[in-house]
Amino acid sequence: MTAQAKAKQTTYQAATNATEARELADFLVTAMSELLAVIEQETELVRAGKLREAMAFGARKTELSRHYVAGVGRLKASQTFMQAQAPELLTTLHRHHDVFRAMLKVNLTVLATAHSISEKIVRGVNAEVQRRNVPSTYTANGRRATPSPRQMTPLAVSRTL
Repeated sequence: MTAQAKAKQTTYQAATNATEARELADFLVTAMSELLAVIEQETELVRAGKLREAMAFGARKTELSRHYVAGVGRLKASQTFMQAQAPELLTTLHRHHDVFRAMLKVNLTVLATAHSISEKIVRGVNAEVQRRNVPSTYTANGRRATPSPRQMTPLAVSRTL
Protein backbone atom coordinates (compact mmCIF):
# COMPACT_ATOMS: atom_id res chain seq x y z
CA MET A 1 0.00 0.00 0.00
CA THR A 2 1.39 3.43 -0.93
CA ALA A 3 1.87 6.26 1.52
CA GLN A 4 -0.89 8.21 -0.23
CA ALA A 5 -3.33 5.33 0.21
CA LYS A 6 -2.41 5.09 3.90
CA ALA A 7 -2.87 8.83 4.33
CA LYS A 8 -6.33 8.63 2.78
CA GLN A 9 -7.26 5.85 5.20
CA THR A 10 -6.18 7.82 8.27
CA THR A 11 -9.11 8.65 10.49
CA TYR A 12 -8.73 11.78 12.54
CA GLN A 13 -10.33 12.17 15.94
CA ALA A 14 -12.81 15.04 15.98
CA ALA A 15 -12.86 17.60 18.77
CA THR A 16 -15.81 16.90 21.06
CA ASN A 17 -15.61 19.76 23.56
CA ALA A 18 -14.46 23.37 23.79
CA THR A 19 -11.09 22.48 25.32
CA GLU A 20 -10.23 20.07 22.50
CA ALA A 21 -11.37 22.63 19.93
CA ARG A 22 -9.13 25.29 21.50
CA GLU A 23 -6.18 22.87 21.61
CA LEU A 24 -6.74 21.99 17.95
CA ALA A 25 -6.87 25.66 16.97
CA ASP A 26 -3.70 26.39 18.96
CA PHE A 27 -1.98 23.39 17.37
CA LEU A 28 -2.87 24.57 13.86
CA VAL A 29 -1.85 28.18 14.49
CA THR A 30 1.48 26.98 15.92
CA ALA A 31 2.03 24.59 12.99
CA MET A 32 1.28 27.34 10.46
CA SER A 33 3.50 29.86 12.29
CA GLU A 34 6.46 27.48 12.53
CA LEU A 35 6.08 26.41 8.91
CA LEU A 36 5.86 30.05 7.82
CA ALA A 37 9.06 30.88 9.70
CA VAL A 38 10.91 28.11 7.87
CA ILE A 39 9.38 29.08 4.52
CA GLU A 40 10.34 32.74 5.01
CA GLN A 41 13.94 31.77 5.79
CA GLU A 42 14.05 29.49 2.77
CA THR A 43 12.60 32.19 0.53
CA GLU A 44 15.18 34.74 1.64
CA LEU A 45 18.04 32.30 1.09
CA VAL A 46 16.80 31.39 -2.39
CA ARG A 47 16.41 35.07 -3.26
CA ALA A 48 20.00 35.61 -2.11
CA GLY A 49 21.16 32.71 -4.29
CA LYS A 50 22.17 30.57 -1.32
CA LEU A 51 20.52 27.41 -2.59
CA ARG A 52 22.65 24.97 -0.62
CA GLU A 53 21.67 26.63 2.64
CA ALA A 54 18.02 26.82 1.57
CA MET A 55 17.99 23.08 0.87
CA ALA A 56 18.95 22.43 4.49
CA PHE A 57 15.40 23.40 5.50
CA GLY A 58 13.88 20.50 3.54
CA ALA A 59 13.66 17.99 6.40
CA ARG A 60 12.25 20.51 8.87
CA LYS A 61 9.76 21.76 6.30
CA THR A 62 8.60 18.19 5.65
CA GLU A 63 8.15 17.52 9.35
CA LEU A 64 6.19 20.71 9.91
CA SER A 65 4.08 20.02 6.82
CA ARG A 66 3.11 16.64 8.27
CA HIS A 67 2.02 18.33 11.50
CA TYR A 68 0.01 20.85 9.53
CA VAL A 69 -1.70 18.16 7.41
CA ALA A 70 -2.55 16.17 10.53
CA GLY A 71 -4.06 19.29 12.10
CA VAL A 72 -6.08 20.04 8.98
CA GLY A 73 -7.34 16.46 8.93
CA ARG A 74 -8.44 16.78 12.52
CA LEU A 75 -10.04 20.15 11.75
CA LYS A 76 -12.03 18.61 8.91
CA ALA A 77 -13.23 15.87 11.24
CA SER A 78 -14.22 18.56 13.78
CA GLN A 79 -15.82 20.94 11.28
CA THR A 80 -19.43 20.32 12.32
CA PHE A 81 -18.70 20.61 16.03
CA MET A 82 -16.60 23.75 15.62
CA GLN A 83 -19.15 25.49 13.41
CA ALA A 84 -21.80 24.95 16.06
CA GLN A 85 -19.74 25.40 19.23
CA ALA A 86 -16.68 27.49 18.36
CA PRO A 87 -17.27 29.62 15.24
CA GLU A 88 -14.83 32.29 16.51
CA LEU A 89 -12.03 29.71 16.43
CA LEU A 90 -12.86 28.86 12.84
CA THR A 91 -12.79 32.55 11.93
CA THR A 92 -9.38 32.94 13.56
CA LEU A 93 -8.09 29.84 11.79
CA HIS A 94 -9.38 31.13 8.43
CA ARG A 95 -7.52 34.43 8.95
CA HIS A 96 -4.29 32.64 9.84
CA HIS A 97 -4.72 30.32 6.89
CA ASP A 98 -5.18 33.27 4.50
CA VAL A 99 -1.85 34.75 5.66
CA PHE A 100 -0.27 31.29 5.45
CA ARG A 101 -1.54 30.79 1.89
CA ALA A 102 -0.27 34.23 0.78
CA MET A 103 3.20 33.56 2.15
CA LEU A 104 3.24 30.10 0.63
CA LYS A 105 2.37 31.63 -2.74
CA VAL A 106 5.35 34.00 -2.45
CA ASN A 107 7.62 31.07 -1.56
CA LEU A 108 6.37 28.98 -4.47
CA THR A 109 6.85 31.91 -6.86
CA VAL A 110 10.45 32.39 -5.70
CA LEU A 111 11.16 28.66 -6.02
CA ALA A 112 9.57 28.53 -9.48
CA THR A 113 11.65 31.51 -10.58
CA ALA A 114 14.86 29.91 -9.29
CA HIS A 115 13.95 26.66 -11.05
CA SER A 116 13.22 28.47 -14.31
CA ILE A 117 16.49 30.40 -14.19
CA SER A 118 18.54 27.30 -13.44
CA GLU A 119 16.81 25.41 -16.24
CA LYS A 120 17.60 28.23 -18.69
CA ILE A 121 21.23 28.17 -17.59
CA VAL A 122 21.49 24.40 -18.11
CA ARG A 123 19.80 24.64 -21.51
CA GLY A 124 22.15 27.47 -22.51
CA VAL A 125 25.22 25.50 -21.44
CA ASN A 126 23.92 22.45 -23.31
CA ALA A 127 23.31 24.50 -26.47
CA GLU A 128 26.84 25.90 -26.28
CA VAL A 129 28.35 22.44 -25.74
CA GLN A 130 26.40 21.05 -28.68
CA ARG A 131 27.33 23.99 -30.92
CA ARG A 132 31.03 23.48 -30.21
CA ASN A 133 30.96 19.70 -30.70
CA VAL A 134 28.94 19.53 -33.91
CA PRO A 135 30.81 19.99 -37.17
CA SER A 136 29.75 22.97 -39.23
CA THR A 137 28.56 21.55 -42.55
CA TYR A 138 26.12 22.64 -45.21
CA THR A 139 23.60 20.82 -47.37
CA ALA A 140 23.48 20.89 -51.18
CA ASN A 141 20.98 23.76 -50.90
CA GLY A 142 23.43 25.86 -48.91
CA ARG A 143 21.61 25.48 -45.60
CA ARG A 144 23.30 24.50 -42.40
CA ALA A 145 23.06 20.74 -41.81
CA THR A 146 21.31 19.60 -38.65
CA PRO A 147 23.42 17.23 -36.60
CA SER A 148 22.41 13.61 -36.26
CA PRO A 149 21.71 12.18 -32.80
CA ARG A 150 25.08 10.38 -32.95
CA GLN A 151 26.86 13.72 -33.13
CA MET A 152 25.11 15.08 -30.04
CA THR A 153 27.13 15.02 -26.85
CA PRO A 154 25.14 14.21 -23.72
CA LEU A 155 25.27 16.68 -20.87
CA ALA A 156 25.31 15.23 -17.36
CA VAL A 157 24.08 17.42 -14.54
CA SER A 158 24.36 16.60 -10.87
CA ARG A 159 21.23 17.65 -8.98
CA THR A 160 23.18 17.66 -5.75
CA LEU A 161 24.49 21.08 -4.92
